[in-house]
Formats: sequence, C-alpha cells, structure tokens
Amino acid sequence: MQRRFRWLLGTFLRRFRSMRPTPTAIREYDTQAPASEMTETATFGVGCFWGPDAQFGALDGVIRTRVGYAGGTKVDPTYHSLGDHTEVFQLDFDPDVVSYTDLLGHVFRSHDPRSQTRKTQYQNIVLTGTATQQKALEEFLQTRGLSTDAIDTRIEQLSQFYLAEDYHQKYTLRSKRIFMNAFEELGYDEKQIRESPAAAKLNGYASGHDTTAVDRLTKDGATESSDI
Repeated sequence: MQRRFRWLLGTFLRRFRSMRPTPTAIREYDTQAPASEMTETATFGVGCFWGPDAQFGALDGVIRTRVGYAGGTKVDPTYHSLGDHTEVFQLDFDPDVVSYTDLLGHVFRSHDPRSQTRKTQYQNIVLTGTATQQKALEEFLQTRGLSTDAIDTRIEQLSQFYLAEDYHQKYTLRSKRIFMNAFEELGYDEKQIRESPAAAKLNGYASGHDTTAVDRLTKDGATESSDI
C-alpha cells in the first residue's frame, strides 16, 4: 500500500512540475472569459478563505474569485484589524453554466450547518446579494427540511464587501513560481491577477482540485519543466 502511494505521489509531482501555463494561453483564456456584465456574484464564508477560494475557483462556470471581509460593522477592516468581520470569498459566475443553487449545494457540503465556530473570523456565512438569491436560498433550505432560523450558519444580506490584502488573493497560486512566471511575463499587476479567470482556475489546480481549464492553460507547455 505504501509503495503504491509513493508511486502515485511521484506520478502526481512529475505531472505537476511539467504543467507550465503559457502567457499566450493565459491571455487567450482571460480574453475569452465572460465579461463581468454577463456574470452574477455570490459571497460566502466557510472558514479560512484561502481554501474555498481555490476550491470554488476550480468549478466549471465560476469565472472570477476574490477574498475579503464582510458581515461586520468595522469600516475598512484589515487582516490584522478585522473587528467583527468574517473571512469570505466572492465568486463571479456564469448562470448559464452553474446556478446560485448549485453553488449553495457546494457551500453546504463544505460545512455542517448545525454547527458554528465561536470565532467570528472563521464562521460559516451565506451573504445574499439580491432578493432572487435570498429566495433561492430559502427554497434550497426548504427542500432539505431546513430553514434560515433553524441552522447555525449565519444568513445575512451583503451590505459591504471589503477586499483582503493582495497577498491573500490566489494564495496557493502565489507560492507556485512555475505558474506565477507566466503572469509576470504578461505584466499583470495585483488587480489583474486577482481578477484573472485563468488565475482562479490555476489557483484551484495548484491546491489539488480538478479543473477542465488546465489543458487549455498549459497547452504548448507540457514538455517544459521548472522548479516549483
């Protein structure tokens, strides 16, 4: 069993190191992605935002992701001065590919709605942005025998989303030099990396999540290798 695991791990690492996204592929992917006016936005919190930012970014239909702070009253919170806010992640998604209800399914499979951590920073929260999202949430819960007042997951309307610091955005991706080199070659600044559809997919892939976008983003680069 251990030998089999070591073989699988070695195969994964060799494959991972060979996956070099090309600047051309990244530019094409970002250019062809749906524009912001063609997407809808959803905001959730399920613990530390690094993990779900990558997990949800890998999903088909999720176009852009970003992490930040919401749910509290402090103005202009920061990571080291968070106040009563919660770490959240925000998704721009194509409703023709993935629905808000689909995303709710992923969110509620990612945590136990009957349990809540005491620390506000990492609490589970669904922040609805529109009346349509609120209705979809209520219907989602009803079909599962739940209600907003019978679960520990916080259900609130989104009043303000504050972007987290740059070093939190696409956190895992930033540690993979083999991936970041391509964005640097393109001259992407911090905002462009944060809002890049390609970065959302590669962040998910770098965190171990399958994504159908990888083949497009690493085309013509499969024979190149470098240290991560």
